[in-house]
Amino acid sequence: MSWVKESDAEKELEKEELLAESEISLILDSYDDIFSDFDPRPFAHRALSDDFLLEAKRAARDKQGSLELRFLIPKNERKLDAETIIKGRLREHFKRHYDLLKIEVAQTRKKGWLMALVGIICIIFASYLLSLDMDTFLIHLLIVILEPAGWFTAWTGLDEIYYTVNQKKPDLDFYQKMMHSGIIFVSY
Repeated sequence: MSWVKESDAEKELEKEELLAESEISLILDSYDDIFSDFDPRPFAHRALSDDFLLEAKRAARDKQGSLELRFLIPKNERKLDAETIIKGRLREHFKRHYDLLKIEVAQTRKKGWLMALVGIICIIFASYLLSLDMDTFLIHLLIVILEPAGWFTAWTGLDEIYYTVNQKKPDLDFYQKMMHSGIIFVSY
């Protein structure tokens, strides 16, 4: 009976060593742990699990450069053909989301610059109207509308450029890291 305990202890020690070796290690009971429980499609098309993505983001947050993603799976559950499909699905997911987020960031920047430019044009036009020295109701109304609208639009555009884009940067960095990560399945 003591040899059984030693064998279990050795397996546990081996599992801990495998976990320590890679930058991101996740223990799986089966391949299904990577994917959504609500998606019955085959591995090549299934949606990834939110739990998996949150855990991967948490683990990758402080890592620099490309990563190694290591999945520890019981020896009797391993299927090499499924692993090849899963690796492809993971790479496809990370690349797709990186590309989508990159487009979204570019569109946000473009929208921000456009808003800032429109705001500056409104401010310049309001200043021009002020310099005309015309004392009509319509001119005063335009100045009252254009000046605050210009400032608001310009600052909102700059906010989009600097703050909104920076809020998306952690996700963009995550998908870029994961897109170039090594994906390895290891038995335990």
